[in-house]
Amino acid sequence: MNKKQLLLISDLVGYGKVATTAMLPILSYFGIPTCSLPTMLISNPFEYGDFHLLDTTDYIRGVFPVWKKMGFRFDAIATGYVVSQRQADLVSHFCQDMSAQGAMIFVDPVMGDEGQLYNGVEKDIIRNMREMISVADICYPNYTEACLLTGRSYHAEGVTRDEARSLADHIRKIGSKSVLITSIPVDGQPSVFGYNHETDEDFCLPYNEIPVHFPGTGDIFSAILIGHILNGDKLQESTQAAMDGVWRLIDKNKDQEDKNRGIPLEQNLAELR
Repeated sequence: MNKKQLLLISDLVGYGKVATTAMLPILSYFGIPTCSLPTMLISNPFEYGDFHLLDTTDYIRGVFPVWKKMGFRFDAIATGYVVSQRQADLVSHFCQDMSAQGAMIFVDPVMGDEGQLYNGVEKDIIRNMREMISVADICYPNYTEACLLTGRSYHAEGVTRDEARSLADHIRKIGSKSVLITSIPVDGQPSVFGYNHETDEDFCLPYNEIPVHFPGTGDIFSAILIGHILNGDKLQESTQAAMDGVWRLIDKNKDQEDKNRGIPLEQNLAELR
């Protein structure tokens, strides 16, 4: 059976398991043939406080015409951190072209967490991510990002299930067909709230939070989710598998001294079984 080929469009971090370097080992574990296109080169995770960046927009502008000339196609595209409006235009138009040829588009609107933008991320990114979501088959903002995308207020105590459904509906109006909202407290319980456009059904999956922070856990969630979906699993079971995988990886590594480096994935892939 031919595996579906994925293009990963996200930032590439030199030191640490974040973004592309977190996702590639997992996608390989799931047997997904994956190509990559970096949106930015970053020296290390932002959590270290100091970092160096290189915007790759001009590189991307040159890549797409070559790929078109060569006739390269992808069965799925997953996007992460997009650094500017110019880059968002390039990437979203490419995604639209590939979608018209049958590609499935996954969008992780990477912007912030815990009610605020990530260190090093400018507020202009909200418009960029709205453009990316407009071409998505599935998007998965965390609760903070869902509020930023929709202009709604962030409440640390969380929302009711009806409010979570309303938030997902608002994101769907931007353009995404199916929506997952991660790290959202629903009726007092940390949860992932989802809407599946194929069944017109929503679901709410609670979890127990482990009180430690690793950068890259959203990327790990994304990679596991994509691996399951491209291997034929349904959205809700893929979401639960991604949640369980992230939880096990955090639990196994919670005593790691330098958490800013991310979770060492290569020696922990068996946790995803």
